[in-house]
Amino acid sequence: MTETYRVYAIKYGHREAKRGDHFLGGDPDGERSMPMDYFVWLAQSDEHTFVIDTGYTEEVGTRRGRPWLRQPADGLRMLGVEANDVQDVVITHLHFDHIGTIQDFPNAKIHIQEKELQFVVGPAMFTPAKHSFETDEIDRVVTALHEGRVNLIDGSQELAPGFSVHHVGGHTGGTQVVRVHTERGWVVLASDSSHYYENFEKKRPFSIAWEPERSLAAFKALYALADSEQHIVPGHDPMVLDRYAAPSPELEGIVVRLDVAPKQ
Repeated sequence: MTETYRVYAIKYGHREAKRGDHFLGGDPDGERSMPMDYFVWLAQSDEHTFVIDTGYTEEVGTRRGRPWLRQPADGLRMLGVEANDVQDVVITHLHFDHIGTIQDFPNAKIHIQEKELQFVVGPAMFTPAKHSFETDEIDRVVTALHEGRVNLIDGSQELAPGFSVHHVGGHTGGTQVVRVHTERGWVVLASDSSHYYENFEKKRPFSIAWEPERSLAAFKALYALADSEQHIVPGHDPMVLDRYAAPSPELEGIVVRLDVAPKQ
């Protein structure tokens, strides 16, 4: 029986940026402000809890010029979830802002595309693509693999009834997206297959695209997996916090519910 999930976006970081930073090939209005938010996600049913991505650390954020607002585990705690209790963490890809605090989840199985692990230990790392990875974070995933805590996925896999992951590639070799069944239908967490609404709505890939043609194909996959365009949630757009409601007044500006229809 398909489970129904409550789904949350939790903001842990933010940075100022320009439009020219966010579109492959630049943008005619490239100097105009276009800030970026950083999120992790939580999906909970009555039977299962999944954390999607684990954010960056304060140290890495400071070094890379990404202001850090809170430890992702602290954001989860605001929703009553303790990192030590989490049994399943989905990593959409291995960039520093999606894997950085994996050490805070010592008891979790890590679900990742096999292609992504091959990507970060292969010839792509002789190119500028390596800039978005932190070596010690990759080491932690390899260590977890040898400890038997990594589920390597080849393509698509249902991890629980109503919760599945799907390889789309493009941004990195093994980027995956998450499809979640909610009361409002099938929601897709796009992560970095589409940083902003504008990326998928106007079919303009983000500036970091290992395989640009796969990035375009990923947009098609988002539409195929979601119940509608309004069920696609981009990975870094500050508008997510504007379009969805916080679960409580004290979490305003930090957490929003994605399983509830967007504001009118």
